[in-house]
Amino acid sequence: MVNIIKACESMESRKLQRVGRSTITVSLPNRWIKENGIKPGDIVLIVPEKDGTLKIIPRERFRQEDVEEEYVINADLCTEPGLLEKIIVGAYLHGKNLIRIISANRIDKRHMDEIRRIVRKLVGLGILEETENNVLLHCSLDLTKFKFDMLIRRLTLLVLTVFSEAMQAFLKNDDKLAQEAIERENEVDMIYYLAIRLLLFAQEREEIREQVGLTDIVFLPAARSILQSLKLIGDISEDIAKKIIALKDLGGKFDKEEVERIYKIGEKAQEIVKTSVECIFTGDIRLANSILEMRRSLKNEIEKIFYELPGVPYLRTLISCISNIIHIGSMNAEIAINKALREQSSSVMEIVEVVRHTRVKRL
Repeated sequence: MVNIIKACESMESRKLQRVGRSTITVSLPNRWIKENGIKPGDIVLIVPEKDGTLKIIPRERFRQEDVEEEYVINADLCTEPGLLEKIIVGAYLHGKNLIRIISANRIDKRHMDEIRRIVRKLVGLGILEETENNVLLHCSLDLTKFKFDMLIRRLTLLVLTVFSEAMQAFLKNDDKLAQEAIERENEVDMIYYLAIRLLLFAQEREEIREQVGLTDIVFLPAARSILQSLKLIGDISEDIAKKIIALKDLGGKFDKEEVERIYKIGEKAQEIVKTSVECIFTGDIRLANSILEMRRSLKNEIEKIFYELPGVPYLRTLISCISNIIHIGSMNAEIAINKALREQSSSVMEIVEVVRHTRVKRL
């Protein structure tokens, strides 16, 4: 209430005046002109807003917003393993285009390995300068070239490919295929980090949200949840592939029926992940609900398989991994239903009738 009162007190009215035959002008508040150091002849930028209002920006301030700032990281203080890598990722996700890593003496080889490893996973980021105590990373990415729904679809496809290859490796007892799944997980990281950078950037700028297809600001937290769930499924799939290799190294050979039984559960898990994401875009609440029912029916089946398996730790862990993927993947079906209800999709309106009542105020 206090903010509203202050806003009202600071508001001034201005009368429009005609200049010539077709030009209409309005004077600017004298206080605003002084505060921004504007003089006759200066140029201001006028930005139309979506709600019909106009934003007036002093040109000098607009230029300041375009100045690139360096994000400087002191590598000497990154003593814990992986800390430097995580800080670089964080800077990238928050839209930093110039990231400089410095050291008082010489950048440690361990730190250089972290830098080079993470640069390969961050789309658009590369090493611009490199000396013994100074590395400058530059991101030349135009985020407006990407559509958010395209990135989610691409991420889903990659995650499912990693999971599918891991399960195929289990079915065929093929550690080479499992290794391919592990290597492909790097592509999952690339798309995930890119999508998160786009999402965080869109949160701050309305014009960006429109360009990348994130016009509904209420959906942004759910969008972050979707990306994180897919990233987690990719990590679990990579873990499955590593367990397949470990099982073979241990000389593990299992009954063919047991392997096929687990493999079929994996196929159903893939269906749950894929269909849940599809429902987010189609708004099909019936299909989303069927996914949630499938999750419920699979729970008992998975528990039964778990206790009937031979006492091999990795094999039971494999079942637990698949169970986690089913649970995480089906959460997107719940998001799909909530999103469809908010947007009142066609499948929702077949079931739900919206009746509006006029609220009568009591005297």
